[in-house]
Amino acid sequence: MATMTAAEKKAQAKAEYDAFLAVCPSRKLLDRISDKWVTLILAALGSGPRCAGEPQPMRYSELARLLAGVSQKMLTQTLRALERDGLVARTAVPTVPVTVSYELTELGLSLFQLVRGIKGWAENHMDDVLAHRTTYDDAPA
Repeated sequence: MATMTAAEKKAQAKAEYDAFLAVCPSRKLLDRISDKWVTLILAALGSGPRCAGEPQPMRYSELARLLAGVSQKMLTQTLRALERDGLVARTAVPTVPVTVSYELTELGLSLFQLVRGIKGWAENHMDDVLAHRTTYDDAPA
């Protein structure tokens, strides 16, 4: 069996993680990070109401209040998935009741930078999108 150089190993790994390939595992990761609750949780942990521009830990109840419409079940499932993927760290302090907080990991911070841009784009261009939808819907078929 021939040995590979570091460059060859890197090239092989890159080829295996081509999201255009049907068997690429990165497709599941793309599904995860494109979920609306993932996007909003990452945005909240990175720039929530008390963060003053700097990512800070947030308690579960703070996240639940900030994310209008999220169910307890969905918030819990999403936070667990983000923790499993290494994007969020969970810290439990043994108080009565237990105090649990969540914060972005380094990996999560790197994704937050992208999510913040997408969230901003959506907020800034919503009027344009709505206008295009109206034009499209009003056009004859």
